[in-house]
Amino acid sequence: MSQEHAFYRSKTFNRRKIWLMFLAVFFVLMFLGGRLVYLMVFCSEYYGQKAEDLHERERDIKAARGRIIDATGKILATNKSVCTISVIHSQIDEPEKVIAALQKELGLTEEEVRKRVEKVSSIERVKTNVDKETGDRIRAYGLSGIKVDEDYKRYYPLDTMASTVLGFTGADNQGILGLEVKYDSYLQGTSGKILTLTDARGIEIENAGETRLEPVNGYDLYISMDSNIQQYCEQAAEKAYIKKQADEVSVIVMNPQNGEIMAMVNYPEFNLNEPFTLIEEMGADGTESADKKQELLNRMWRNPCISDTYEPGSTFKIITAAAALEEGVVSLTDQFYCPGYKLVEDRRIRCAKTSGHGAETFETGIMNSCNPVFIELGERLGVENYYKYFKQFGLTQKTGIDLPGEAATIMHKQENVGPVELATISFGQSFQITPIQLVTTVSSIINGGTRITPHFGVEVRETDGTLVETFSYDKREEICSGETSETMQYLLEKVVSEGGGKNAKIEGYAIGGKTATSQTLPRSEHRYISSFLGFAPADDPKVLVIAIINNPKGTYYGGLIAAPVVKEIMENILPYLDKS
Repeated sequence: MSQEHAFYRSKTFNRRKIWLMFLAVFFVLMFLGGRLVYLMVFCSEYYGQKAEDLHERERDIKAARGRIIDATGKILATNKSVCTISVIHSQIDEPEKVIAALQKELGLTEEEVRKRVEKVSSIERVKTNVDKETGDRIRAYGLSGIKVDEDYKRYYPLDTMASTVLGFTGADNQGILGLEVKYDSYLQGTSGKILTLTDARGIEIENAGETRLEPVNGYDLYISMDSNIQQYCEQAAEKAYIKKQADEVSVIVMNPQNGEIMAMVNYPEFNLNEPFTLIEEMGADGTESADKKQELLNRMWRNPCISDTYEPGSTFKIITAAAALEEGVVSLTDQFYCPGYKLVEDRRIRCAKTSGHGAETFETGIMNSCNPVFIELGERLGVENYYKYFKQFGLTQKTGIDLPGEAATIMHKQENVGPVELATISFGQSFQITPIQLVTTVSSIINGGTRITPHFGVEVRETDGTLVETFSYDKREEICSGETSETMQYLLEKVVSEGGGKNAKIEGYAIGGKTATSQTLPRSEHRYISSFLGFAPADDPKVLVIAIINNPKGTYYGGLIAAPVVKEIMENILPYLDKS
């Protein structure tokens, strides 16, 4: 190849290279230009909002939580106006004055306040639930960088009333316990926001104003609890607790026709306005570890009426009797004989009356609460039929009460039930049930045979009273016949008028009921649970009451110590309900 030819070839190559570079630059510029047009024209709103957000500071406005209102219109849970105190680091001109003011007004240490004031953040919360008067004093200092926002704190006007039922809320305004957590989605509402504009340094732009997104308050919850009936029950429970030096006393009052709960007591109750303060009965002395204190708090907050199971004892004989009547294996005039015990395989199972009741009918057997009579009823039913009625009466499922933490019945597996287990089950021992399950099942037997759902919630309304929703609950018809139900009403009235429940008798009222005394495990500790379940009127029940006294000292028989408690409650509430 000649030297001249090589020169021209090299020149041509360079021209192509320059041309390709020009094209590459051209396309890059076209791409960048197109991208710029896209961002400026088509995405201008999005990035404009992004830029604005960088210069906006956001603070929450807490919604007012809905109230809880009882059957009489009394407010059981409401809100108090409080303040949230925050600091904005970039806006503080006089940090030492800010620290001194907040330390003085909020009762915090200088170290606590300084840590928050000197922290470089968009906004730092110093303290919540500050009373309004203190918030106003802090605002009056006129110090830049301090924000005082209105807030709400949950307040319970009756302090300890129905504490384990109502429950309480946390710092975030969410329900933690009881009805507060069960109906949280209705009560909570939606928080609002305060938006302020700032410059690049994070300092609020003067005269820019604030943008407010107003909060939406929660709905009011109306419940079936009657605070007057609740108070009657709490007074009776307190007297029994003190007199018998018991571990605890529980009471439930329910309408057996529809499952509305009028009262639920677990004495001693705690103060809902100070839910993290242990009550004296917990036995705390202030030296407990954090774990131990939490354990005691959990115990204090627990609702034994729905979360604890126990051996019901003779109140369960109502279920055995109803099953036997429904199956047709017994009639009122059937004859029995009680020598004071009954032999079952190699066991001698005693009657409460060790000398025996002698000859008796089924009617007198239930009036005497005779164990041998009910052991024989269990034998007549047989394991398969007995378990058929457990399921039919609803005992194998939870009641569905509108409170969290309901426990289930603890029962033998059917295949593990032999003659001894069948005998003890028939008079209410060797298995465990919750108080709410017992009263629900008995209600369903004495109300004509309709299985009801126990509940507190009735409806939710807006603050101005506008109805939002009325709650409905499951019912199951004909768990037993009307005839069986009427017979049980008759028999249980006899228990009170002539039998072991006579200490619950009230002049002028037909009361039905059943006593019970059961022993807790281990049996060697000789700890007892005394109870009485009563209802009125006996032939058309409108109210049912159960009182359970856990580990009473001295006399522990249900007919002697629990029946008078129910009598005292009914003497107050029956005239009250008659007037309602």
